[in-house]
Order: sequence, then structure tokens, then C-alpha cells
Amino acid sequence: MTADVLLLVGVGILAGGVNAIAGGGSLLSFPVLIATGMSPLTANVTNTIAQLPGYVSIVGGYWGDLAGQGPRLRALLPVTAAGAGAGVAALALGGEDAFEAVVPWLVLLACALLAVQPRLRRRLAESTEPRTAPSPALLAAVFLGAAYSTYFGAAAGVLILAVLALGIVDRLGRLNALNRALILAANAIGAPALMLVAPVDWAAVATLAPATLVGGYAGARVARLLPDHILRIAVIAIGVAVAVWLLVR
Repeated sequence: MTADVLLLVGVGILAGGVNAIAGGGSLLSFPVLIATGMSPLTANVTNTIAQLPGYVSIVGGYWGDLAGQGPRLRALLPVTAAGAGAGVAALALGGEDAFEAVVPWLVLLACALLAVQPRLRRRLAESTEPRTAPSPALLAAVFLGAAYSTYFGAAAGVLILAVLALGIVDRLGRLNALNRALILAANAIGAPALMLVAPVDWAAVATLAPATLVGGYAGARVARLLPDHILRIAVIAIGVAVAVWLLVR
């Protein structure tokens, strides 16, 4: 038991740091929760709830970049809330069997998103086409990203950042701040309903949540001990291994 607690604290700090830097921290914490004996669905819901404090600290760290983005938040928060509800509904209607069938492929999708993230960021940073107001296509894409965030969520930040950068011209730092705020909103809105979908391991939440809160700030320094590309490769490798294990177990 003590070993499990120490493992969750360590992975929580690291996951918070990875989320702050590149996204994909859930690819670290999700398999660890399964390794402690949880079913994939319980691990998923527990992980989503436990990650909330980390996203609060991350949004706090990006607070300065949210200045002046009130109109965007007002336009995007309603579709984010609707998407969050849709993701929870899909999880509830599909049930444990459907989730266990699809989750290895969602893990692989998250790994693919992390793999293409550097190239995508460079391409998006080069765009100069003026886009300021959220378009219907952007609203639809944010809806789908929020639904993915509450259904599974690993690398949701990469997905939502990509659609924001395709739909709005601004510095990526400011768009990433908006991205993190939307993910926090989606998960905070979805959390109460997720508690009704699957059992929550509150002991794991009590251990993991404070660690992700610390990791949102201090954990990023630990993660930066590795070059970004090494960190990304390590997270992707873990994710692929988890997906293969889930497929063959």
C-alpha cells in the first residue's frame, strides 16, 4: 500500500509537469492507476477527477496570457460545456465493455497527437491568415475536443490547441492558456456526472490530486531536466506499451 501511495505521488507530480509543458500527462497516470488494480473505466474517471487540481495550477500559471481573452471564453465556454456533457453521456451509454474496447485505440490516438505536436506547432506558428472571431467550424471542433476530454482525455490539450490555432490567429502561448482554461472547464463541468458513471477510487484521488497540483508548477521543473523531445518520446513509448498491453490482456 505504501509503495502504491509513493508511486501515485511520484507519477502525479510528473504528470502535472508533463501536462504543463506538452500535454499527455494522463498517459502516465492512467496506466499506473490500472496497475494498482482498477478497471480501465474506474481508472479513467478517477484520473480525470484527480487531474483537476493540476489544471487549476496550470491555468494559474498561464493567467497573464488569458488577459483580454474574455470574448473568446464567452464564445467557447458554452460549446465546451455541451461537449463535456456529450462525452460523459457517451461514456455512460457505452458502458464498461465499450470503453475497454475503444480505450487502447484512444491511447494510440493520444500518442499520435503527441508525436505530431512539434511539427503541427511549427506549421501553425507560420500561419498569417487573419482569424479572430470563432467560426462555426471552430465551435464544432471545440465541442468534439471537449467531448474527447471528458470521455478519455489523454492529449486532449494537444487536440484542442491545434483546433484553436487553426481557427484563431494569436501567439501560441496565449492560445495554450485558452486551451488549458477550456480543458479545466470541461473536466470541472463533467466531473460530477462522471462520478455517477463509474466508481471513483477516492483514496487514489486524495493521493494523486495534490501531487498533480504541485506538478502543475514544480513538476514542470522536474520534467525540464529532460530535453522536450526525449520527454515526448518517453511518454509516447509508455503510451504505446500501455495500448498493446490493453489489447492483449
